[in-house]
Amino acid sequence: MSSLKHLILPPTSLLLLLLVGALLLKRRRRLGITLIVTSVVTTYVLMQPFVAAALLISLQNAPALPLTGELPEAQAVVVLGGDIHPWAPEWNGASLGPLSLQRVRYAAHLTRRSGLPLLVTGGVTSPGSPSLADLLAATLENEFGVQVRWRESNSRTTRQNAQLTAEILAAENIERILLVTHAWHMPRARAAFESAGLEVVPAPTNFRTWPSLRVHSFFPSARSLQECHWAMHEWLGRAWYALTD
Repeated sequence: MSSLKHLILPPTSLLLLLLVGALLLKRRRRLGITLIVTSVVTTYVLMQPFVAAALLISLQNAPALPLTGELPEAQAVVVLGGDIHPWAPEWNGASLGPLSLQRVRYAAHLTRRSGLPLLVTGGVTSPGSPSLADLLAATLENEFGVQVRWRESNSRTTRQNAQLTAEILAAENIERILLVTHAWHMPRARAAFESAGLEVVPAPTNFRTWPSLRVHSFFPSARSLQECHWAMHEWLGRAWYALTD
């Protein structure tokens, strides 16, 4: 499923479309030109900041928690790992990627504010690297000064995050959690954790907002293509979970 996913999602799918179009130019010129133009135009569209913003914002259906006042009732904070740098020379080893760091920052804030125990979840993403859970815990404890109660380090997918976390928390009679992940990842994560038997209080972070109305906001960018990839990954994941739940 992982390899198929990468073939379906841009930019790989668009590059394959371009290649097929080029190969068809001699035998079926009109079809080949159509595929090439479709690939180029679609890539250009997906590189537009407003398109990327629209796709991510369409996924953000859980509001942010209030910055002040009482938090919703829960028994634990759970933060999902995201990305990883397998080799960071300045740290002499693996390091959390920017998505994981954004989640960790908010999880640390909620843990200090609520006083609830904290669970980190995420398995090994590349051979020879530590698990995401271990990197999350080390960063939280050493850099944010927040203690981690539980580590779930065997999961490879959001669904496994949920299932294995639910097993750990069931042994502690914990049923209701504050779930920390990106706002655009929250719908799929929440559905997975609720299917695993947990009651979820969404604690989304790093909401995507609309670009400002400036000239550069209308220029294509690699970042926008990356954000479209994330959004399409989420929609594809939600469809897959709905079919296989």
